[in-house]
Amino acid sequence: MRSETKNLFKGLGFISPWLIGFSAFTLLPISLSLYYSFCNYPLIQKPVFVGLANYRGLMHDSIFWTANYNTFIYAILALPAGLFIALALALFLNVRIRGQAIYRTLIFLPSLIPAVASAMLWLWLFNSKLGLVNFVLRGLGMKDPPGWLTDVRWALPSLVIISFWGVGNTVIIFLAGLQDVPSELFEAADLDGASKLQTLRHVTLPSISPVIFFNLIMGIIGTLQVFVLPFIMTQGGPGRATYLYTEYMYDNAFGYLKMGYCSAMAWLQLLVVLALTGIAFWSSRRWVHYQDR
Repeated sequence: MRSETKNLFKGLGFISPWLIGFSAFTLLPISLSLYYSFCNYPLIQKPVFVGLANYRGLMHDSIFWTANYNTFIYAILALPAGLFIALALALFLNVRIRGQAIYRTLIFLPSLIPAVASAMLWLWLFNSKLGLVNFVLRGLGMKDPPGWLTDVRWALPSLVIISFWGVGNTVIIFLAGLQDVPSELFEAADLDGASKLQTLRHVTLPSISPVIFFNLIMGIIGTLQVFVLPFIMTQGGPGRATYLYTEYMYDNAFGYLKMGYCSAMAWLQLLVVLALTGIAFWSSRRWVHYQDR
């Protein structure tokens, strides 16, 4: 018994740095944010408990609903399209062709570029007057190309297009899943006379469905928390067309010094993410297939 107690204290001693760090930098901030969500906390004064006033205020905040709508539209456009593009690229890179390693590197490299550098690059590419994109479009005969980031109609779709720039990480995960599919399944499909499309539908996609599910969950979390690119490139404009949820949280916390209001928004965002991931887990029972090892 003494030996077990001694080993327990030794184990706790080894993990104590992690426990201290987790408690100080994760558990404590989470607990405080929950408390602050029920407070009026202007950051430079002591928090004052106000109950559900912050949550009630959000329900009557028109900017809150605008930010929610923009974030929802962004997620609906960016998430499925991003998964489709990443899967298509992974299927292409999974075929043995000349220069395969070069193509894989080129597709993965953009995801390594810092977000700020990517934002500056795309600001130039999507510049309505001097940008490369409109220069090419004019060369192809388009007299009045879109204003992209300065046009209310095109600003949010522009951010969706930019989101495809960083699909390299998702491509690598898909590629790892494709290479894990047993070759015997493809051989059996070939012997049965299945076409490439039938093989893709009935062999490849079911075999990598756990990988698709993982990327879907990560995509739900990522698209609902996007912040850096729209904050740097559009600052929510023009006309709040790209004013996303996380940017409104940032403005409330550090622009208006409404930390309690921001904390309430953060907890509502957490509930939405949990609800959507819960729906994804519930639906996965119908379309995710795990192989028996």
